[in-house]
Amino acid sequence: MARVDTSPNKGTRTENETARKVTPFITFKDGAEEAIKLYTSVIPNSRIVSIMKSDTEGPIAKGKVLHARFELDGQPFMAGGPTFSFSEGFSMFVNCETQQEIDYLWDKLTAGGGEPGPCGWLKDRWGLSWQIVPSALGQMISDPQHGNSQKTIEAMLKMGKLDIKKLQDAYAQREEVSAKGR
Repeated sequence: MARVDTSPNKGTRTENETARKVTPFITFKDGAEEAIKLYTSVIPNSRIVSIMKSDTEGPIAKGKVLHARFELDGQPFMAGGPTFSFSEGFSMFVNCETQQEIDYLWDKLTAGGGEPGPCGWLKDRWGLSWQIVPSALGQMISDPQHGNSQKTIEAMLKMGKLDIKKLQDAYAQREEVSAKGR
């Protein structure tokens, strides 16, 4: 059972307490080890902590991942399998600073049978959904005072892989319209 910290120092944890915080657990139907290796190779500041495999035949075939721990950009995750399939109800959200970063992740994560989706969404070849999004998008769609948020959303809805330049152009349309109207 998880212990809830109610002490006045809540929010500060020792290294041993880190394992008790909320950690996403991803259960792969198949290919957990291959997926984890890909994810940790394409996301910076990532690593595999441990992978434990079945060593006997039984409900989980010999050599299949029972449990794994890994980090993506310093965020801890756990994984297991082979059990369930994924749905879009859970996705990995990645903020990208540049178009080059978006293109790189998009290409790596859709390779080998992944599927591009709308509005920056994709599914990798194991069926896990990802949102590959420019870091500035949140501000562009929620700050109508400094740009055209509606035009930005409309542009995004027409895209698969997001294009930062096209989103910025849509956001800037407000100033162009205002300048012409004067």
